[in-house]
Amino acid sequence: MLTADKLKGIVPAMVTPFTKDDKVDVEGLRTLTNFVIENGVHAIMTTGGNGEFPHLLPDERKQVLEVVVDEANGRIPIIACTTACSTKETILNTKHAKDAGADAAIIVQPYYYKLPSQQLFLYYQKIAEETDFPIVVYNNPEYTGNNIDPKLMVQISAIEGVIGLKQSNYDISQTLEIIRQVGNKTSVLTGIDSQLFPVLCIGGHGVFSTAGCVIPRQMVELYEAFEKGNAKKAYETHMKLQVLNKFFEYDPGYVAPCKEALMMLGLPAGHVRSPLPALTKPEKEQIRKALVKLGFPVKK
Repeated sequence: MLTADKLKGIVPAMVTPFTKDDKVDVEGLRTLTNFVIENGVHAIMTTGGNGEFPHLLPDERKQVLEVVVDEANGRIPIIACTTACSTKETILNTKHAKDAGADAAIIVQPYYYKLPSQQLFLYYQKIAEETDFPIVVYNNPEYTGNNIDPKLMVQISAIEGVIGLKQSNYDISQTLEIIRQVGNKTSVLTGIDSQLFPVLCIGGHGVFSTAGCVIPRQMVELYEAFEKGNAKKAYETHMKLQVLNKFFEYDPGYVAPCKEALMMLGLPAGHVRSPLPALTKPEKEQIRKALVKLGFPVKK
């Protein structure tokens, strides 16, 4: 099982590839798993937002995790997104992840209902007590409507089993304050590719990365340069990659750009599931130009 000191580096938030008849592309998923591992990533996150978990059937979520765990075969840790709106369903998903051989669960705060901080704390506390499994908290206020502020994160970090935080809040001052208060025991990674270098500079430990699905080697090189003390090279790499990473943000959506980029590189991804929008021709052209600028051979 994963521990806080091992939660670091480049962690691709894997897409879920689909076949033309809208089934999980199992062989494609195996290909993507090997692609990111062979390019040096430090762990894999399955069935998160980039994996379209809200649009996966329960059995499909389980299938995706099981395939990735099987293909990874212990080479790197697998972190399963087990989030659901209810505490009960999240516990069931987390128990499945544990049984399936994942190394930790990553759990975004409940969405749809607006919840007070105490209920968010109790949500994580109950899951930790019922599952006895490492938990990475996933703060995504943009999509959930519920924010985990520094005060609340201090409380949640005290829960036994909580090892880390995926911080997908654009307010980097909040990230800084969380690192200041709990960074000595809880591994804080950003969930925003364009914040990787800044977050490393303030004591963060890496990124749960959409870009890491598409350009894993380049993201790993950025992280490793920083870890070796070459901040100048890390900064220059970060700024170079920003030409592509800027497409992997919240607006107008990051899943379709990620899948389109993968397909342009000849990797399996398939469509996004409805009601997510596909990209327009001009949007596809922008991504193609970004990949070409970075020196990638792009399929037309």
